[in-house]
Amino acid sequence: MKVLHGVHPDDFKRYDTGQIRDRFLIEDIVRSGEINCVYTHYDRVIVGAANPAGNTLSLPAYPNLRADYFLERREMGIINIGGDGTIVVDGELFNLSRLDCLYIGKGAREIAFQSKSSTDMAIFYILSTPAHAVYPTTFMSIDEADKVEAGSASLANERTIHKYIHANGIKSCQLVMGLTTLKPGSVWNTMPPHVHDRRMEAYFYFDLAVGQRIMHFMGQSNETRHLVMKNHDAVISSPWSIHSGAGTSNYSFIWGMGGENLDYTDMDVISIGEIK
Repeated sequence: MKVLHGVHPDDFKRYDTGQIRDRFLIEDIVRSGEINCVYTHYDRVIVGAANPAGNTLSLPAYPNLRADYFLERREMGIINIGGDGTIVVDGELFNLSRLDCLYIGKGAREIAFQSKSSTDMAIFYILSTPAHAVYPTTFMSIDEADKVEAGSASLANERTIHKYIHANGIKSCQLVMGLTTLKPGSVWNTMPPHVHDRRMEAYFYFDLAVGQRIMHFMGQSNETRHLVMKNHDAVISSPWSIHSGAGTSNYSFIWGMGGENLDYTDMDVISIGEIK
């Protein structure tokens, strides 16, 4: 696994575009027929994707985990953004259609991914955090997820927030996970922005049309930077950094957090007038 190290905000101010992309952006994790994972030193979160293409992909025990198996000391959340697929957890099979979620608790040894179709392959987005206790493997469909309508068409940020793994949803040790879909004509996400000093966050952008781009904003509120991102790119957000974005068309994104608590609303909102 590639490893991303933590960055101090004072150092970040001196980064050029290449350094920002190298230390926060996760590109090309969705590769046909492969599992790809990146280890971050932000709350030890692992970001990854499995894209089985006519084959079965088994989650390996990466050497840098120093563990007998991937979830020996970890938990994992998975959301399928592709065609219908299956995940087998220690012999138990779970069917995941598009935008369904599966939480896998600490101690699961064997995890395998498959697509049901050779023409419409499953794409499983993965987030994993360290775990101190065992919670049961739990499936949740997109229809069962808590939903919050936010924003407005007049502000170009009309969106639906779907919450899966959180204090009032699927139980976990520290992982929080869900996704947001923007309505046609809306392009802004998480605006006004916020920070949460007690947790890191990762965004994974998807459903962005070919040739379109996301302008992802980051950095401290009084000195922001941005990354230009494409479909299926992910980005790490430090606890000191805002995380917001605007697309050249509408899109969706998966958000996930690891850290001190499971309170979805634990955030410090930044007013639009404060952003520089």
